[in-house]
Amino acid sequence: MIVSTTNDVAGFRVVRHLGVVRGITVRSRSVIGNFVGNLQSVFGGKLSVYVELAETARQEAFDHMCEHAEQGGANAIIGMRYDANEIMDGITEVLAYGTAVWVEPA
Repeated sequence: MIVSTTNDVAGFRVVRHLGVVRGITVRSRSVIGNFVGNLQSVFGGKLSVYVELAETARQEAFDHMCEHAEQGGANAIIGMRYDANEIMDGITEVLAYGTAVWVEPA
């Protein structure tokens, strides 16, 4: 699956637009994760436990988006974006979305 944040793919032409695709995940921090994160914040610097949580959530949303596009018959996604919202304290929704297309070499 080709994924681009632009509205085209270099070297390819869009021959069919298949619609909006999305992938959503909702994640929460565990009690242990919060404890480790709070401990890391005391010493300052990178909070690796939260970076890992954010990366995992983004990858999961991205993978769901690609699956959604494949199910719709796409071989590429253009205009891909991420969005995140805190649903409630400690619970975050991560959304990956874009336009599913069929591309062919130019």
